[in-house]
Amino acid sequence: MEFTKELTQKCKGARSVVVLTGAGISAESGVPTFRGEEGLWRKYRAEELATPYAFERDPKLVWEWYDWRRQLISKCLPNPGHYAIANLEALYKDFLLITQNVDGLHRKAGSKKLREIHGNIWRVRCTKEGRVEENLEVPLKTIPPACKCGAILRPHIVWFGESLDMEDIQTSYEAIGKCDLFFTIGTSVVVQPAASFAMMAKSMGAYVVEINKDPTPVSEQVDVSLLGKAGEILPELEKELSST
Repeated sequence: MEFTKELTQKCKGARSVVVLTGAGISAESGVPTFRGEEGLWRKYRAEELATPYAFERDPKLVWEWYDWRRQLISKCLPNPGHYAIANLEALYKDFLLITQNVDGLHRKAGSKKLREIHGNIWRVRCTKEGRVEENLEVPLKTIPPACKCGAILRPHIVWFGESLDMEDIQTSYEAIGKCDLFFTIGTSVVVQPAASFAMMAKSMGAYVVEINKDPTPVSEQVDVSLLGKAGEILPELEKELSST
């Protein structure tokens, strides 16, 4: 893919960069969306299980669903798009990756400066003490899993009806407010508050680049909209930026 001179110049001259990723980049690694018909499990939909009320009512059922999800995700590997983003992190001193994905693939690809604003499916949180730990068991040995203190553990995920972590959001807003280059990658731009990030960045003077398989509500408003797979476009862009 050929990139415009303006795009390469903006990217090479950027001092502060923010990248937002959504389900599209994970889908390229084979991660199901777990929404709609694709996410139907037994007779339940994600919207029925990913709630604090469902967990309070039947934690075993909710954990069986997450155990199933974890087993599917465990077979997926980061794709070239994930690795390209991790490499971009090394190119810019001031960099932040904001991801809506909970699959942990960005971490596996080597990204370190990131905020997983919807949580991480490989982390668990004690319902009594609030302590967060990593849990990579596949499948889980005990359902529902228990903390050392005896309390039930829950997935460290932001469920429907819950607020995002304020520290994650504050860090994201601060980064967006000062960045001069913003990427929105693999997101349909419909889930708030992340859906507003691209235009927020643009309103504050950032050059906004969209990479997505299909047009989105912001495609005609961003500076550049590249239609295609992140795993194909990003490595080419990274190669272009790394060249002298």
